[in-house]
Amino acid sequence: MSTMQDYQSSLEDVNSRKFETFSYLPAMSPEQIRQQVEYIVNKGWNPAIEHTEPENAFDHYWYMWKLPMFGETDVETILAEAEACHKAHPNNHVRLIGYDNYAQSQGAAMVIYRGKPV
Repeated sequence: MSTMQDYQSSLEDVNSRKFETFSYLPAMSPEQIRQQVEYIVNKGWNPAIEHTEPENAFDHYWYMWKLPMFGETDVETILAEAEACHKAHPNNHVRLIGYDNYAQSQGAAMVIYRGKPV
């Protein structure tokens, strides 16, 4: 049997917080982020970008960056919007979401830029 690893995280330590499965892995490279966007597009999901301050990530709604990109299939456009959000809010976490129209839920959600706590 394998040994389970305990990832130390706490509400007091903003840098230790985990947000989704990918946050337990090393940060994604730009190419890996691109692959996730391609996956969302290939599934026919609608991409959206959200952001929030690190200290508010658990107990507040995240701010929507513009409207969801309904029907957008150009990976470059989606990546450019994520980058624009990050540049406009460099201290915030930025999350990429893929909305699944069929299941009427989020098919994917991942933090692609981690903000620096103030």
